Amino acid sequence: MAANNLLDHCRRLLQHPRMRWVHDPQLWVELFATANLGILAADIYIAHSVNQFGVKAEYVPLYFSIAAAVLLAVAIVLGWIAHMRRTWSITGAILGWAAILTGLAGVLYHLDCRFFAERTLKSITYAAPFAAPLSYTGLGFLLLLNRSLAPRTADWARWVIFLALGGFFGNFVLSLTDHAENGFFLHTEWIPVIASAFAVGFLAVPLLAPVTRRYLDWCMLVMIAQALTGVLGFWFHLRANLIEPGHSLFDKLVNGAPPMAPLLFPNLVALAWIGLWALLPHLPEDAAGHSWLGATWLWTHPEQPAGD
Repeated sequence: MAANNLLDHCRRLLQHPRMRWVHDPQLWVELFATANLGILAADIYIAHSVNQFGVKAEYVPLYFSIAAAVLLAVAIVLGWIAHMRRTWSITGAILGWAAILTGLAGVLYHLDCRFFAERTLKSITYAAPFAAPLSYTGLGFLLLLNRSLAPRTADWARWVIFLALGGFFGNFVLSLTDHAENGFFLHTEWIPVIASAFAVGFLAVPLLAPVTRRYLDWCMLVMIAQALTGVLGFWFHLRANLIEPGHSLFDKLVNGAPPMAPLLFPNLVALAWIGLWALLPHLPEDAAGHSWLGATWLWTHPEQPAGD
């Protein structure tokens, strides 16, 4: 009885006019991009501290991340509170294209360190992580998508899922090349490789074939496994760094296993969940009955039809 009352109270709270933002996937994506640009600033600072920013060009992504995160935060306030949607749209589009160019330039810069000189798999493995700057490119495309297609449509949702899939493919490449540096010394280093491959496979299906809401239940379980993989990887990296010799914790983080890299998994899970949740109302229920996610969506949207 108490549980039912609590659930009823939560549902009424979600339906309150002041909680409209909870049901706005376009805002979720915007907040996701803004937060990730801020996180990338910290990640870039740690990664480029390995050589103490030996080349001035290495400051570019750091400054861009900070500036873009601040400008996007201001644009969100202008767009959703001040209702200056055109300003929000133009600001995000400019930053989106800038992020795409920053990411592509970063890929070429990383590859130029060694790959173009030797052009071997070994040079890719031991060069600066060439796929890492593509995080900026993905965020740039996400910002452009958020302004090009109407939210709450099936096409918008599938593009969000596609960009999350691209992120997991990037995780697959990074996990494979980074852990190949030490020859996969520990068997646990294969976990992120296998996990990200599963994520790519499961997220590709709704983009390529008709599915029901029941299939998204399986995607949800796979995404939970991805989040756990990231948390486990964070602990493995942090534990390895703490036992390494070093003058300070920061030195250990800079020169040891990148502690923030495994957190890409739960980060991409958030983006995938946005896309999957937005796709739900456009999918039919399975003939066998309601799915878990479908039942949850109907509970939070009692006024909406059961499905197409």
